[in-house]
Amino acid sequence: MARYTGPAARLCRREGTHLFLKGTKCDRGKCSSDKRSYPPGQHGQLRVKLSDYGIQLREKQKVKRMYGMLERQFRRYFSIAQKAKGVTGQQLLEMLERRLDNVCYRLGFATSRREGRQLVAHGALTVNGRAVNIPSYQVKPGDVIQLLPQRKGQAARVKENLERTKTRPVPAWLQVDTDALKGVVARTPARDDIGAAIQEQLIVELYSK
Repeated sequence: MARYTGPAARLCRREGTHLFLKGTKCDRGKCSSDKRSYPPGQHGQLRVKLSDYGIQLREKQKVKRMYGMLERQFRRYFSIAQKAKGVTGQQLLEMLERRLDNVCYRLGFATSRREGRQLVAHGALTVNGRAVNIPSYQVKPGDVIQLLPQRKGQAARVKENLERTKTRPVPAWLQVDTDALKGVVARTPARDDIGAAIQEQLIVELYSK
């Protein structure tokens, strides 16, 4: 599948917020969106008033880029959320949070979701003792995510990442054992656990047209 390979900070500037695509740079205020708080491009500094559709589109693009997905995959998540019981927007965010690459990021094993995706795709992690190399794998309450012991190179990298991200709190729905390089899914993520400034209702309104 095709994937965006351009400058990550450009996406942060386009959406006007930190998408945490460059690891600890966003945490430390070194993202270029802090230095240039206007969209990239020739006309980035022009003030443009967005229509209702434009506001909804920007919110969808922000969330899609935050979790590192393309339109077709993101829309499929929305279709599943629409058919599920409960509030559609919350169901969508719950599924995005339960992606294995995102869980790696939330646990602190990776400094960004991009790095989490790479860690999973390289087959460095197990879920309940079984190797999983699918970044979109949906974790469930009770699942145990652990680094393969024989992956010494990745183990050193994960330990370093845990040191870098120790100031970033682990969500209440996850538990992490830094010594064993292991994480446990304690429960299903609630809306309050996500923390990001996301207005999921705008995405629902966009796709419901």
